Amino acid sequence: MHDLIDTLPPLERLAASYAPAATRPLWIGYFALEQRLADTARDGRDPIMVQLRLAWWRDRLGEDSAKWPKGEPLLAALGPWNAERAALVALVDGIEALHVGEKGPAERDAARVGIMAALARFSGGAGGDAVERAAREWTGLEPAPGSAPRLPRAMRPLVLLRGLALRGEGGSPFLRFLTALRLGLLGR
Repeated sequence: MHDLIDTLPPLERLAASYAPAATRPLWIGYFALEQRLADTARDGRDPIMVQLRLAWWRDRLGEDSAKWPKGEPLLAALGPWNAERAALVALVDGIEALHVGEKGPAERDAARVGIMAALARFSGGAGGDAVERAAREWTGLEPAPGSAPRLPRAMRPLVLLRGLALRGEGGSPFLRFLTALRLGLLGR
């Protein structure tokens, strides 16, 4: 699992660090999968090869984790997702739609909302509608009203992702870092 953490961008590493210990591997597995899929489908790659690689992921994630090939660290990390494999398959479809389809980011962002709902279920069903609303605001599928939804502690990584996405890329790195710390520690 530590090898996967090392491959994540700083924001995802920080977000995962605020997850409860019981669900942290699930968050890391999700972040690593999204990064792997995005790398597979990055601009400049042959669309046919992208579709073949994404089809491999779709096929693996569509079957029971007991049937997954051994030796692939990311698949091993995703094993606990067995009951929520449909959310992971939707992410593969969303990445494909984003890079080689015609639907743009909407399908990928809808899959991200589904991933957050799955993570909430893994956390004991924490948050429900508030999690979905926060995820829709994080992805830009829904404009954010004045107040942030109150999310349970188990969904603190989503609080961080949403808060930083709504603040945009502007501002000094130091202020963004302080904002990330505040969101992670206080949840607002």
